[in-house]
Amino acid sequence: MTETIRGAWLGPEGLEAVLEQDLQRRGVTVDRWHGQLALSSHPSVFSPWALDVWEEPELVTIPSIKGAAKILRARQRNWGLYAADFFRRAALIEDNLPPIKAALLTFPTAAPTAPLGAWTLLSPETMLFSARKSSPFINGAPKFVENRTGPPSRAYLKLWEACTLLRRWPQPGETCLDLGATPGGWTWAIAELGADVTAIDRAPLDPAVAAMPHVQFQQGSAFGLEPSSFPEVDWVFSDIIAYPARLLALARRWIESGRTKNMVLTVKFQGETDHETVTAFETIPGGSLRHLAHNKHELTFFWSQAGAASAAAV
Repeated sequence: MTETIRGAWLGPEGLEAVLEQDLQRRGVTVDRWHGQLALSSHPSVFSPWALDVWEEPELVTIPSIKGAAKILRARQRNWGLYAADFFRRAALIEDNLPPIKAALLTFPTAAPTAPLGAWTLLSPETMLFSARKSSPFINGAPKFVENRTGPPSRAYLKLWEACTLLRRWPQPGETCLDLGATPGGWTWAIAELGADVTAIDRAPLDPAVAAMPHVQFQQGSAFGLEPSSFPEVDWVFSDIIAYPARLLALARRWIESGRTKNMVLTVKFQGETDHETVTAFETIPGGSLRHLAHNKHELTFFWSQAGAASAAAV
């Protein structure tokens, strides 16, 4: 076994090339792919396009199925399998590991905090594993008990996942803006939490969402709205379709205004990925970017006043 693997990143299906481009911009060369898992001799670094970053990958030769499970159990209890090949052998190893509760998440709920590692078989005799990884979920993908009757679209799952990872969500009595809200998937999710939400869009909301308690609708452009025209709000949300550079300007305007305490935006890419704008989002103090399991060719931008204050104090 001569291969050296010091970095491993799980890419979103269909966006492996985007992840590889981002890693190259960060000085990392992908040596090869194992399914959706990018492998490199370069140490793991953060990439917002990774569903999961294996932070301390180790490569071992396994003596047997039980021997592989023994190696993992000696490190910690909880392990999630990424299976790209050798499925039967991997399943047999998994059968010898402590079971992980796979119950669907009922939102609102915070992401789990128990240590969770990841492992895969590169060959029948070679196992790659990492006791530490960036996502608290197996293969970076939380699974929720979905609501198939209330929301007008499945976009609400992005907001659920974002808040689950934040371990915070709008509370009753808090005020929220949903910019570019129509048809109202995110507005529905916010109102269901009992927070007050004003939805802004040129087009009307889905009538069932518009009729919900805690929902107000204001017709107009999300980009033409001046922060100074609103009292301070607790949250600004947006899942609007817009060029990334235009959304960046909107985010900066709201942050500089001091009129919101928290922000969650979907950065959507059309055609080629605008890596320069990704970098610009990453430089905003108190902000972070992450590709969610429910994102498409998108990233989710998180920002908070508290985070910005902490960054300024360092």
